[in-house]
Amino acid sequence: MTRVLILGGGGMVGQKLAARLEAEGLPGHDELHLTLHDIAFPPGGAGTDRRVGNLANPAEVAALAAERFDLIYFLASIVSGEAETDFDKGWQTNLWPMWGFLEGLRAQHRATGGAYVPRVVFTSSIAVFGGPYPDKIDDDFLQSPQTSYGAQKAACELLIQDFSRKRFIDGMSLRLPTICVRPGKPNLAASSFFSGIIREPLNGQRAVLPVADTVRHWHASPRAAAGFLAHAATMDTARLEGRRALNLPGLSCTVAEQIEALRAVAGNDVVALIDPQPDPDIARIVKGWPRNFAPERAKALGFVAENSFDEIVAIYMAEDMPPS
Repeated sequence: MTRVLILGGGGMVGQKLAARLEAEGLPGHDELHLTLHDIAFPPGGAGTDRRVGNLANPAEVAALAAERFDLIYFLASIVSGEAETDFDKGWQTNLWPMWGFLEGLRAQHRATGGAYVPRVVFTSSIAVFGGPYPDKIDDDFLQSPQTSYGAQKAACELLIQDFSRKRFIDGMSLRLPTICVRPGKPNLAASSFFSGIIREPLNGQRAVLPVADTVRHWHASPRAAAGFLAHAATMDTARLEGRRALNLPGLSCTVAEQIEALRAVAGNDVVALIDPQPDPDIARIVKGWPRNFAPERAKALGFVAENSFDEIVAIYMAEDMPPS
């Protein structure tokens, strides 16, 4: 049996991942036991072994590490907008629990004489990059985050890199595109509107567009995110050649192209529910984000995403849109 821990398992991506693992398992693993940890969980949903707790508690972090899970997904964090507006909370939530957890895993590595080396998959972000940008960011572009959230993710990547170099863990960092269309309610992420302008109109609700429709961004669906994470669990990390962070595949499109994809499936009356309301703070944050990638390493390693925003809208409608 392979014992899997999903930190942040109550969140949208954590729930999508858990549901996929419950339904499909992992290649080469006969049986999985999933443990999900988070500060709260949605009613119903995936996961039967649910642990409610807070990674800000060092004793709790040490206890989880001491259970010696085989595969660990570190998805827990606060989102970009909240990390930017609350500097202290951002660093206390997005960096120090990672340090404490990795130290706990290192202690278990030593206690087993080096035999315990778990696979650790960390969800990083394209926010680790900062401009000025080329037309497409390739796999050699430098990190220069322009938000606190991006800096926190970049710092965690470096921890994963060094603890893996020392063979305390076998880790990798996946720089997720912005996940769209997210089901449920809006969150505090600065990127929340990318989903909101599709999700709310499809559900007969008004949506605010805080940026110009010329804004271009990098997206992948929740289905693709779960696929990325499942694939990372079983791939041969020797193929990373020591570079433990990956830019993942996605789709580059403008807000206007998103809206046209919505119009194609739902019509003008639904699109009319989008209300342009410029927000300078959101526009400033989004302006510092990358817009397009050439993720050749990840593609060569078998990671895949959608090819059009029409596909992304269709996935939301098929999998996550509430019944009318």
